[in-house]
Amino acid sequence: MIRKLLRRVFSKAPAPHEPALIPVEQHHVRRESISPGARQTVVRLQEHGHAAYVVGGAVRDLLAGIVPKDFDIATDATPEQVRGLFRRSRIIGRRFRIVHVMQGGETIEVSTFRAGNGDDAETDAHGRVLRDNVFGNMQEDAARRDFTVNALYYDPTTETITDYHHGVADLQQKTLRMIGDPRRRYREDPVRLLRAVRMAAKLGLAIDPAARTPIREMAELLENVPPARLFDEMLKLLLSGHAVECLRQLREEGLHHGLLPLLDVIMEQPLGERFVWLSLASTDARVKAGKPTSPGFLFATLLWHEALAAWEARKQAGEAPFPALHAAMDEVLDIQAGKLAITRRIAADIKEIWVLQPRLENRAGRRPLRAVEQPRFKAGYDFLLLRAESGEVEQELADWWRRFLDADNETRLAMLTPEKKSARRRRRGGKRLGDAAGES
Repeated sequence: MIRKLLRRVFSKAPAPHEPALIPVEQHHVRRESISPGARQTVVRLQEHGHAAYVVGGAVRDLLAGIVPKDFDIATDATPEQVRGLFRRSRIIGRRFRIVHVMQGGETIEVSTFRAGNGDDAETDAHGRVLRDNVFGNMQEDAARRDFTVNALYYDPTTETITDYHHGVADLQQKTLRMIGDPRRRYREDPVRLLRAVRMAAKLGLAIDPAARTPIREMAELLENVPPARLFDEMLKLLLSGHAVECLRQLREEGLHHGLLPLLDVIMEQPLGERFVWLSLASTDARVKAGKPTSPGFLFATLLWHEALAAWEARKQAGEAPFPALHAAMDEVLDIQAGKLAITRRIAADIKEIWVLQPRLENRAGRRPLRAVEQPRFKAGYDFLLLRAESGEVEQELADWWRRFLDADNETRLAMLTPEKKSARRRRRGGKRLGDAAGES
């Protein structure tokens, strides 16, 4: 039935490089599906004589029945012309010069049509394109996009989709197909290797054999991607709402090696593997339910068992427990920094969650009362519940904390475990050893 429909849609096959113009009666995407800010931006550009379209992922997601997170616009106006039309806007980027247009609470990304990357494009030694600011026309802009399902242009004014590479047909046939020679396109931008896996998992598409075959053998190109860009792409993948499917497909395609240098080690541990998959499934559920997610929490779960192993090794070497924990945390995150540019804020969140775990396991004296006052207590508590669910700590500990948090102050005091006498010995300065450990 779908094939018959596609044959009717494309019965008048366009000439080479001539786009198919698909009316709203066939694609059913109404202008009301586009955010108000994006519609206003398109209308203003068109009123001043410029071509302007909602492009890429937003159009693709709407066709797939997914609510887009944002709406990007492509136009024949230069960045300077766009900047001149919108008072609340700014030009950003070096490799890609684009304009951020602020409309109400929205930030709309507006890019100028670009030409394809010719032989004279500025590249590194491995073929990765370093500059891409050669402006072109709409046809050239479509040809330089990565996948056919991303080369779609929607005009909110006419509600028509312009499709140069049969992306609508590929989406309906559940196929992810590369525009142009896949090997060259991967070499131009190795992040496309990850993007192929993420999009296939998110949209339930099968990667076209021509695009899938080179992935495993070209995976080493990811070594040349700047850590900050690789981290951004990994965040998109892990917070896509389909992280479980993405990581499974990463393993199938041979792309998991080196992305998170310790991910293989974590997943090979029987206890750690269950912990990681529970965390990913929980994150996916939160994304699909529209609930907020925390990159710090997610990366803390992915790297937790490596931090545990490093901590244990240091304690066995004779280091004091809490200094050993801090040194182990730094060791694990330093290894990651070589591949993923984890921001300082996220690294700080990870450390705060980790350092709370031994404090939550120690219920002696008034330590639970002090732990609840910590800024990241809620994240640390959720982390503890995940550890209990995976079998890493006793369920009784998680149940105790649930009762403690639901109790009034008098009941909480009654639940506190008395400190052992050995913990009450005072140091010369008068502070108890137990307090010193708890406060560190």
